[in-house]
Amino acid sequence: MTAAPSPAFLPPGALAGVRVVEMGQLIAGPFCGKTLGEFGADVVKIETPGAGDPLRNWRMLQDGTSVWWQVQSRNKRSVAVDLRSAEGQDIARRLIAEADVLVENFRPGTLEGWGMSPEALHALNPGLVMLRISGYGQTGPYRDLPGFGVIGEAMGGLRHLTGEPGRVPVRVGVSIGDTLAALHGTIGVLTALYHRKVHGGPGQVIDVALHEAVFNVMESLVPEYSAFGAVRDAAGSALPGIAPSNAYPCADGWVLVAGNGDSIFRRLMETIGRADLATAADLQSNAGRVARVAELDAAIGAWTLSRPMAEVLSVLGAARVPAGKVYTAKDIHEDPHYRARDMLLQQTTRDGHVVEVPGIVPKLSATPGSVRTSAPHLGDDTDAVLREVGLTEEQIAQLRARGVVA
Repeated sequence: MTAAPSPAFLPPGALAGVRVVEMGQLIAGPFCGKTLGEFGADVVKIETPGAGDPLRNWRMLQDGTSVWWQVQSRNKRSVAVDLRSAEGQDIARRLIAEADVLVENFRPGTLEGWGMSPEALHALNPGLVMLRISGYGQTGPYRDLPGFGVIGEAMGGLRHLTGEPGRVPVRVGVSIGDTLAALHGTIGVLTALYHRKVHGGPGQVIDVALHEAVFNVMESLVPEYSAFGAVRDAAGSALPGIAPSNAYPCADGWVLVAGNGDSIFRRLMETIGRADLATAADLQSNAGRVARVAELDAAIGAWTLSRPMAEVLSVLGAARVPAGKVYTAKDIHEDPHYRARDMLLQQTTRDGHVVEVPGIVPKLSATPGSVRTSAPHLGDDTDAVLREVGLTEEQIAQLRARGVVA
């Protein structure tokens, strides 16, 4: 477990000098802001006075604040502004006027209702890169429907494939629809910034729909239907059409084995004492193995079931067959590989607690990501940020007295 390095010893981030205004909440928009912030962008997060981002109160709380918040909002500055008021909207415009990027994940039409349409904001700041994440996108017949990540996962085709055949579709266990949308949005932001800097292009709007981000990673789902009328269904732990690749029982748990490469398959079969299968003519290609997948799974399962997981992993590792156990949070915490690659960091919260948090992905050799500041309390940076856009102490005090800022 590695402590987050001191800001004094951090190299400049790849996005140093990029100013981001984050107007979203919960996961999709803020995860994009988190990613940009980890690589050096100055992320100013606008929150509602009094309540703040609801993520502050999600899942397990420490001293009244979610430990999830400590990851999602590190490297950000919190400004508490009431965007429902005309004065709050004016403050937002002043911040956006000096920003490179605006990130928002409101329902389509919300910004327009506040007088902050893309046209209005680009008139104010022609170079602005504007990321808009929503359930169904800014256009189309569903644009006004409410949409969360779970709905995007369903519409994008993912939820139909998760779970056991014939049983209720299940979650993958995390908010994958939101984070996929955030990562697609991050790609869009970086692409638009590159275009602006290298090609002299103007700012632009990036429109990311939750279901489209999920759909984009659904592999051959639609081409198979288009070409063959085939509808892929849930397959539990197996990888349909690719064999052998499944979860197999050990004496003390489950192990995943991916023996679907031709040479890997032969090594796997020899390792489990099934030379007959390793040399069978019809099993030398994936198509033949798929035709006999039940037989292959039974052979592998019979071998794993009689052995403890540690032995299975050791033997298969020596044979260069991809295999692994199903990790829990405890397994991750105890794994030396995570620590060796700085994927477990100790981060001190602003309340003085030391929390173990995920490291930063991807890893850049010259300008690596970093944790420069811990997640802020609500409104920690209101005064400092408002001074940066020209408000005086007296003006800030008057706004605070009227409840516009906090």
